[in-house]
Amino acid sequence: MPTVRHVLNEKGHGVHHIRPDASVRDALAMMAEHDVGALVVLDGENLVGIITERDYARKIVLKGRTSPSTTVCEIMSTRVICARLDQTVEECMAVMTERTVRHLPVLEHKKVVGIVSIGDMVKCIIDDQKFTIEQLEHYFQGGR
Repeated sequence: MPTVRHVLNEKGHGVHHIRPDASVRDALAMMAEHDVGALVVLDGENLVGIITERDYARKIVLKGRTSPSTTVCEIMSTRVICARLDQTVEECMAVMTERTVRHLPVLEHKKVVGIVSIGDMVKCIIDDQKFTIEQLEHYFQGGR
């Protein structure tokens, strides 16, 4: 089974991040600009939280707050579930399902080196299965 390292090598190690004192509106604009559903929240190089579209929907819209006047640190999730480079995609899928999260920042020596989404995990599994099917078809056709 492929690992998180494999997924990041395929998709890239880029991480979109924002400061905790930024406005939620700025976070939403950044998510829209980069077409992502979450941003890691960094204070310097330290991971202090994650902000997602789900946080916005539940903690701004439903509570009647406004995104320009609310800071990221007021609504971000601070109990961030992270992945390691050596974790398998299967392990990450289990964690994401059990903890109902869609994004896992990836840490190496306490530093954020990437982020993976549930979509990245599904794509990797589908690609892996497609490769296996192609290999089996090749085998059963006598290697021709």
